[in-house]
Amino acid sequence: MALLFGAQPPAGADLIITNARIYASARSAPVAAMAVKDGRILALGEEALRHAGPATRRLDFGGAPVFPSFIDSHAHMRGLGALLESRDLRHVASVAEIAAYVKERASSMPEGEWIIARNWDQTNWGGAFPTARDLDDAAPRHPVFLSRVDGHAAWVNSLALKLAGITDQTPDPPGGRIIRDAQGRATGVLIDRAMGLVREKIPAPTSAQIKRQLELAARECARLGLAGVHDAGVSAEDLRAYRELLAEGKLPVRIYAMIGGTGPLWQEYLRKGPEISPFLTVRAIKLYADGALGSRGAALWQPYSDDKSNSGLLITPKESIEKTAREAAAHGFQVCTHAIGDRANRVVLDAYAAALGGANDRRFRIEHAQIVSLPDFRLFKEYSVIPAIQATHATSDMRWAEARLGPDRVAGAYAWKRFLALGIPVPNGSDFPVEEPNPFLGFYASITRQDSEGRPPGGWMPDQKMTREEALESWTVHAAYAAFEENLRGTLEPGKYADFIVLDRDIMTVPPKEILGAKVKMHFVGGRLVHEDR
Repeated sequence: MALLFGAQPPAGADLIITNARIYASARSAPVAAMAVKDGRILALGEEALRHAGPATRRLDFGGAPVFPSFIDSHAHMRGLGALLESRDLRHVASVAEIAAYVKERASSMPEGEWIIARNWDQTNWGGAFPTARDLDDAAPRHPVFLSRVDGHAAWVNSLALKLAGITDQTPDPPGGRIIRDAQGRATGVLIDRAMGLVREKIPAPTSAQIKRQLELAARECARLGLAGVHDAGVSAEDLRAYRELLAEGKLPVRIYAMIGGTGPLWQEYLRKGPEISPFLTVRAIKLYADGALGSRGAALWQPYSDDKSNSGLLITPKESIEKTAREAAAHGFQVCTHAIGDRANRVVLDAYAAALGGANDRRFRIEHAQIVSLPDFRLFKEYSVIPAIQATHATSDMRWAEARLGPDRVAGAYAWKRFLALGIPVPNGSDFPVEEPNPFLGFYASITRQDSEGRPPGGWMPDQKMTREEALESWTVHAAYAAFEENLRGTLEPGKYADFIVLDRDIMTVPPKEILGAKVKMHFVGGRLVHEDR
């Protein structure tokens, strides 16, 4: 298609779409036509046809459904790019198979070079954490660093432990844990901030690597129907690469960037203020309150039901979160804090409350908001806090979540409808590469609360299912709202960006199982074709 990153036609509407089933929003009746001018929606329905000009391009979509492009409200772009360059260990069912992969990598790499991969999951082989010994024979001369699927634990070999100076006597760092065996020996699994003891020894990626990975991730997002991504935790190097890609015409998706932590980059932005533009916005900071449920690092009020000696890790104290929240509010920035456990969610809510004082339009967010004590849901409403959720986390975690939490706490877990019932917007996302980046998997999980095989019958905690309209809103207008962009995107209304996808099936009407196979036939961002399925 000539429109792929090409120049816009000069006169009349640039583009008129006809013979389509256009969902301008989740709750509006579909219309058949749409006109686009200068990258924005010009008109819908019969009115659109009146904007034809001599240079207008016309596309007949043959009755295909058209939706606003999806927005992933919590993801990690460089992580996705790195994953696309390596092997995804997400569904590997044994330690031996991962060791075999590491051995294969070692055989083709120079001695001493790091072997890095991600997404192992001990629940695939019964729940026991692996050990450094499982990797030592596979790669005795290569340090190995394998991230768990949630990104909150690392599995390393003995050489990596040695390079990091980790011995059996090394104390747990604040906000982290070195997993030890019954004799007190470090096993090779590191939780949360303990990961940094090894990670800091890994050579930093080059500027070229960062740029290549972000470009790979951006292309994949465009292919999957994502016109926007909230990149949760960027560095100065990431921003430099994004700007270069944008200048070269190689950034087909819009990035809403959260600064990763309170370091020099945050201090720089506090001095100069938010950066807002159509394809790269920096007006938020990403913090961490706790770890993840799968690696038992999520901070709970009471011990884990399946590990009575452990109640998780609080990574950042309330006082630090409150300090950053006050700074952000004073300088026009949003705070987005990772919180999984019920204790962590309350700590963040209390910190935000101290900084915000009541209802407001700061749109501070809690990323994940997975386990919330039932009385605390009202605090999200009281302090205008947005829960940024990831629907596929529920269907990935449902295999073991109740074993971690017990029957009482699980009532407030992954409880999206409790938020919606209070009138709280619920932006959806994937947390890729923790989960797969395909947004239709998240749409399916939102409305079924089932895995791809339809288990369990009726869905897990079915009272928390979204309707299709709610699910579509969570992936479009709610995600836009969470980035202060609801007047620019999220629906296909005149004046908004012409970000839309053409699908091979109507996800609002097909049987739920068929949503899993939905394909993006065409994707337009700002009226320009950024992907076509040939």
